[in-house]
Amino acid sequence: MSRVQQQNRQAWDDRARRGAWYTETATERHFKNPLAVIDQCGWLGGDVTGQRVLCLAAGGGKQSALYAAAGAMVTVVDISPEMLRLDRQVAIERRLRIQTVEASMDDLSALEPASFEIVVQPVSTCYVPDVEAVYRQVARVTTPGGLYISQHKQPVSLQADVVPSSRGYGLNEPYHRSGPLPPVAAGTPHRESETLEFLHRWENLLGGLCRSGFVIEDVAEPRHANPKAEPGTFGHRSCFVPPYIKIKARRKHDTPTESLGRRIWTP
Repeated sequence: MSRVQQQNRQAWDDRARRGAWYTETATERHFKNPLAVIDQCGWLGGDVTGQRVLCLAAGGGKQSALYAAAGAMVTVVDISPEMLRLDRQVAIERRLRIQTVEASMDDLSALEPASFEIVVQPVSTCYVPDVEAVYRQVARVTTPGGLYISQHKQPVSLQADVVPSSRGYGLNEPYHRSGPLPPVAAGTPHRESETLEFLHRWENLLGGLCRSGFVIEDVAEPRHANPKAEPGTFGHRSCFVPPYIKIKARRKHDTPTESLGRRIWTP
């Protein structure tokens, strides 16, 4: 395990233990209509019953549980054993069948090729240096014609100040950069202070997805702006700096995939 993987694994283990942001499990309210919660864009066609779904880098007892409650056959992959513990906890409480796999999102060798019709990935690619390595792994495990829904931190959000000056939220980080971003103060709502995060340019986020064998079908920018919020808060900053982008992509039928060191052509 690399230094980046070790630190991010430890960081999310710690966050899960203390119930930090983004480690909250699904609640009774969510289970009343799980599909409406997980498919706010309407990209899943109204039904996931019997679909093989991979919740990638999505531990924490929310995504996996809601997909399973909606009728999907769910596998959740996460690098953090504590986050996966939450998935198993909710599965037991709700009597849901969920398979958990401890692995990094850029190494899915534990999973069989073309084994999922749907792959869903909440915001998490910022924790790996190479987003295209993740895309290639997703392409390998997604069936031809399968769906990949991913959400990412927008590059500008990782460049911009978290606290405004008299001129607003300035851009302090270069767009073309290598290595992890500088640390931020604990409690910053736009980033996770204990983790190592990386800025991925649009040519990698979008172009890399296409080069990895996907066709982009739709894009959404989840709205978090609140004009009435106090300066420096997540809602106020989101009025000027878009925090996330959500991408719907389809696995092409004629793209080669890699499996166990040999190239396979999908029909």
